[in-house]
Amino acid sequence: MKYLFVFLLSFSTLNLFAQKPVPELWGVRVHDEAGVLKSSTVEQLEQQLKSFEDSTSNQIAILIINSLDGDVLEDYSLRVAETWQLGQHGKDNGVLLLISIDDREMRIEVGRGLEGVLTDATCYLIIRNEITPRFRQGNFDEGVSEAINAITKSIEGEYTADIADTDGPNEFGLSGGEAIFIGIFVFFILGVFTFTALTLPGFEGWFLYLFLIPFYGSFPIFIFGVQGGLITLGSFIIGFPIIKLIFPSSWFAKKFPGSNKSGGRQWSSSSGWSSGGSSGSSSGSSWSSSSGSSFSGGGGSFSGGGSSGSW
Repeated sequence: MKYLFVFLLSFSTLNLFAQKPVPELWGVRVHDEAGVLKSSTVEQLEQQLKSFEDSTSNQIAILIINSLDGDVLEDYSLRVAETWQLGQHGKDNGVLLLISIDDREMRIEVGRGLEGVLTDATCYLIIRNEITPRFRQGNFDEGVSEAINAITKSIEGEYTADIADTDGPNEFGLSGGEAIFIGIFVFFILGVFTFTALTLPGFEGWFLYLFLIPFYGSFPIFIFGVQGGLITLGSFIIGFPIIKLIFPSSWFAKKFPGSNKSGGRQWSSSSGWSSGGSSGSSSGSSWSSSSGSSFSGGGGSFSGGGSSGSW
């Protein structure tokens, strides 16, 4: 037992040291450790990101490394963002663009406060449409610049991406056949729960309706794309109350005897179902955004929002 404990302790220590270290935040927003950007591009990006922060308080930083050295892209990106504490404390409005040249991987890490406007789907589209094609051509300067333009426009609600691709996979990599197969399965499950919500009287039915909204807002987007997913979500949000008001639970009980009988109440307000909110909280920090030329994090926090890609 003693030797086993020593082995496990040694293994854990090795894993700790195997993690790629996070570089210092040198007081600049663009960290090109791989040296792939022209100096003029770095200067232009620095000025653009500074102006954007001055006008919106949103902090965006870029880190370009040679290699992840065996680390996991998502883990390292989150570690960098949390260490640098991008964004303002309480607003959590920071964004990190991480690029690993040798691994040919990239990620947009989004702070909690911006996840509503810079969604995972939007980050995916930025990577697919703006970064990947240019990186495959070896044009890192233009790829990074267009990525930053798209990120800032998305935060301001001005970015529109071309998501139409009928000949290939959708923006989440699903082919037409895969989307149909997954769609049938998902909508069968959602259909069962939706029908149950329609048949349940009073609070239980409306509670299940509210519970289903996040699922209608997520799964259809991955199947049909952003536009199709939003149409599906809107149809459910508007259509369900109309159907339930026109056809009350008593109507379903007559048409489908036993649909609301399962040896007792099928659902109860104390069933313990709850939406999975994040338990994290913004970590305090003595760092603050400098009014001068030096750049530092403002105490923002992250919870893993964003998207990854490769080229």
